[in-house]
Amino acid sequence: MIATWWASLSLIMKIVWGITLSATLVFIIQSILTFVGADADTNFDVDVDTSMDGADLSNIEGGSNLYTFRNFVNFLLGFGWSIILLQDSITSVPVLIIVAVLIGAALVTAVMYLFKWLSSMQQSGNIDVATAAKGCEGKVYLTIPAAREGTGKVQITINGAVREYDAITESENTLKTGAPIRVVDVIDSNTVLVEESNSYTI
Repeated sequence: MIATWWASLSLIMKIVWGITLSATLVFIIQSILTFVGADADTNFDVDVDTSMDGADLSNIEGGSNLYTFRNFVNFLLGFGWSIILLQDSITSVPVLIIVAVLIGAALVTAVMYLFKWLSSMQQSGNIDVATAAKGCEGKVYLTIPAAREGTGKVQITINGAVREYDAITESENTLKTGAPIRVVDVIDSNTVLVEESNSYTI
């Protein structure tokens, strides 16, 4: 029966179904890993990061970055299922694609804000960044431009847990992803000033 159903699909719908089912499977795996503390989120500009520190929701703040593998999967999830569920209701292909794109983008936005909210709740409830982060060491998660010319992200270890913050540096050199760093000052509750460290072991 499945073979007959599959054979009845057009080439485009076979592609849509393949992408949608793959995205759904990846989404389920990501969700399980996130909430058991083994978040694996790949950024288009960086690497694959895996951390094990219990169900520390500060580590899923990567979901608030637009260009991440997680958000790409979320978009495909919303886009694909929209086409599948609405194909009989919307007969115009261009309109169907536009609606599917909008739904995919809306899903990405919703998940980004959800992860950001969860992360802020976790951090505000468990830690005073100004007193605990200064002097801590970690690694660069998203590249940090040199001389305070932009913001990147770092993962630092505080009280035995790995947490993620926005970061800037006064260094004349750009701090690349994976570089060891030390927090030298706290700018605000979400942003730290860092320098490269030679003592931290990644």
